[in-house]
Amino acid sequence: MAEHPELLAEMPAVSRLSTPERLKHAQKRRAQQLKKWAQAEKEPPGTKVGAERKRRRRKSSSPGKRVMFPPSVRLLEAAARHDAEEVRQFLESGISPDLCNEDGLTALHQCCIDDCGSVVSVLLDAGANVNSRDTELWTPLHAAATCGHLHLVQLLIQSGANLLAVNSDGNMPYDLCEDEATLDFLESAMAEQGITQERIEEARAATERSMIQEIRELVRAGADLDVPRGHGATLLHVAAANGYLEAAELLLEHHAGTDSRDEDGWQPLHAAACWGQVQLVELLVAHGADLGAKSLLDETPLDVCGDEEVRAKLLELKHKHAAMMKSQEKHKSLLQRRTSSAGSRGKVVRRVSVSERSSLYRREHEHEAIVWQRGGRGDSEDEDRDRDCAEQRHRAAGDPSMPSPADPPEPPPQRNGSAVSPRPPGGDRCHHHTLADLKRHRAAAKLQRPRPDDPPRSLETPVGGAPGDPPAEFGDVGDPRDPPLLRLTAPAEEAPVEKQRCCKVM
Repeated sequence: MAEHPELLAEMPAVSRLSTPERLKHAQKRRAQQLKKWAQAEKEPPGTKVGAERKRRRRKSSSPGKRVMFPPSVRLLEAAARHDAEEVRQFLESGISPDLCNEDGLTALHQCCIDDCGSVVSVLLDAGANVNSRDTELWTPLHAAATCGHLHLVQLLIQSGANLLAVNSDGNMPYDLCEDEATLDFLESAMAEQGITQERIEEARAATERSMIQEIRELVRAGADLDVPRGHGATLLHVAAANGYLEAAELLLEHHAGTDSRDEDGWQPLHAAACWGQVQLVELLVAHGADLGAKSLLDETPLDVCGDEEVRAKLLELKHKHAAMMKSQEKHKSLLQRRTSSAGSRGKVVRRVSVSERSSLYRREHEHEAIVWQRGGRGDSEDEDRDRDCAEQRHRAAGDPSMPSPADPPEPPPQRNGSAVSPRPPGGDRCHHHTLADLKRHRAAAKLQRPRPDDPPRSLETPVGGAPGDPPAEFGDVGDPRDPPLLRLTAPAEEAPVEKQRCCKVM
């Protein structure tokens, strides 16, 4: 067996081990201890080991070297040995029957586990609390019902044990009882006390309701919900470990931290995973709890989870989270590529659009010029309007050849053998020329230009008219006041090919 200094020296290394490894190490040390004690018992009394043991006993019994234990330890030790007389002496000396150890275990708890009815009677007669609770809220009735000790269950109920007491797992004594006779007695006792299913549900929710009330009071006071309590655990740790879904939702609604740690470095997700609270696991992960968070012993929630269902849920959530993060990264990179190429693509689209519009305008102008070439100026109203506008411009320029408004109206001119329709009313007002009008003038002027083989014409002879026609108007060929010609691409006009004599017959 290892000596005390050796055990102290290996403590830092043991603290770095995981929980399973620490358990194996403790079992190994215990086996070594038992083996050493077994060897010591086999040795004869006169050996060196036996002499050393006697020397230590004499030394410990010397005055001033006595070891004193606290009353709680002495009471629990006497109850564990089932020594009812010693327990009675302790109680008569003034020791409280409700003293407990660090886990909240009282002598009454211990005797209900060990089925020691005589000590239970002594404790109850001394006024022990029949509904005392340990750190996990177990009462003596929970212990007796779990172990199936029927006569102790009867004794506790007669002394006023609470049949609706709920432990930290939300279980009542009848929930934990597997012995048929004890379970029948518990159900009969509940029926005699008029306990209904509604009361049972209310009792189960009483602890969570109390916690919810406390949380609301803290919220109204503006207090910090992440203040550490026992063992450094926060309210969210407690709610996660006990499966208080409504309390946990209220805490998360008011921004309680999912990353808060207790003294062991556990986060609330560790507590929910350890105690198999599936709903709390899902809720915490949905609010950002870290599935890979490690405790002081480098334990993740998966490492401390012992329930297969919860473990499967944790693995599923972990895979979903990894897939979601991968999808987000892919979408982010795609958006970055789109943003980087948006500027150049927009410029290309604008250049193409301008080119297409220019080509469209050019085709429309060419088509319009061709139509005016083919059809001539057949619209008499447009001609009159253009003529009136030209006359007014000539008068403004001081041209004496143009008739004044006081001169008598001339007969309607003949053009190509047909009469031109008279001016419309208000013809003395020049209409505003648009770009389309100028284009039409240009196309008409091209049609009226003389060919190279035609005889020269005087300014007095109108284009396409007889010698008696009026002078040339604005827009006709030869007029020095022609508007600026638009440079439009029109089909080239080919001169007729002259026929050459090939023989004397022609």
